[in-house]
Amino acid sequence: MMIRISCLAFGAALAAGSAAAQNTSVTFGTNWLAQAEHGGFYQSVADGTYAECGLDVEIISGGPQVNNRALLLAGRIQFHMGGDLLQAFNAAAEDIPVVAVAAIFQKHPQVIVAHPGVAESWEDLRELTLLIGDNGFASYYQWMIAEHGFTVEQRQPYTFNPAPFLADDQLGMQGYLSSEPYVIQTEGGFTPNVFLIADAGYSSYATTIETMQATIDENPEMVECFVNGSILGWYNYLYGDNAAANELILAANPDMTQDKIDFAIAMMIDNGIVDSGDTLELGIGAMTEEVVGGFYQDMVDAGVVEAGLDWQSTYTTAFVNQGLGLDLRPAQ
Repeated sequence: MMIRISCLAFGAALAAGSAAAQNTSVTFGTNWLAQAEHGGFYQSVADGTYAECGLDVEIISGGPQVNNRALLLAGRIQFHMGGDLLQAFNAAAEDIPVVAVAAIFQKHPQVIVAHPGVAESWEDLRELTLLIGDNGFASYYQWMIAEHGFTVEQRQPYTFNPAPFLADDQLGMQGYLSSEPYVIQTEGGFTPNVFLIADAGYSSYATTIETMQATIDENPEMVECFVNGSILGWYNYLYGDNAAANELILAANPDMTQDKIDFAIAMMIDNGIVDSGDTLELGIGAMTEEVVGGFYQDMVDAGVVEAGLDWQSTYTTAFVNQGLGLDLRPAQ
């Protein structure tokens, strides 16, 4: 679904009149349906932050039948929401000049859930049968095997149906931090134990902002505006008045509800998904060579990606790590 909201509609002073008409139109494609995990981007549309530096931003939602990354590669959109660094490494393997210019999620939100009283630690998960989807099996589960001693034999395919997990406490199940735990609480009537793979050492960034190298070369000011606007949007969404952004999310995704949004925001804040680690000094969106290079080596060791890739070309810190927005974080 496409959502293009004029900042004038939300009373943004600098989006008014002829100034709005002069703003540069850019399109940002997300990788899934509108949700709180995209909130900071909608925030900067809603409150006029993008417009203040000269951008008229159009957000195109992803979904099961939508491939916005293909639109980026075809030059039909300027920015795309990346999943994690594996996508960037795969692009490098194919000599596709896609570059991550910011990392909104410092922690990957992939989780393994288990029944309380059955698995109380990450290590306890090795005693369970785990429901893992094919994409997960080819990526992070290979790292779980190589790094933590999980086995191929204990994995069963996950069909994105929680019913088998709810019926059998000897099963663990993959999930997304703000999705499966919520479903289990509402449908299963209990709070599962949730193990974030990032806390076990899976160090990939996620929800990156991707663009083409040519865009950086030809229009760095536009890239800077979009990245800065997104950073400020995420601070304001997490810690400020996010009502207008949530209205846009609800309008863009009819299946979304306010209670799901509230749950997701709480999970992102409580688990430091967006704002933790390096962001405490460098600001939201931070990226470092240590993290990117370390994750690349982990994936080589796990047999997920090939050795010898030009992984340094997959990201740039030219637009982040400048402490933008630190003054918007609440005092601890």
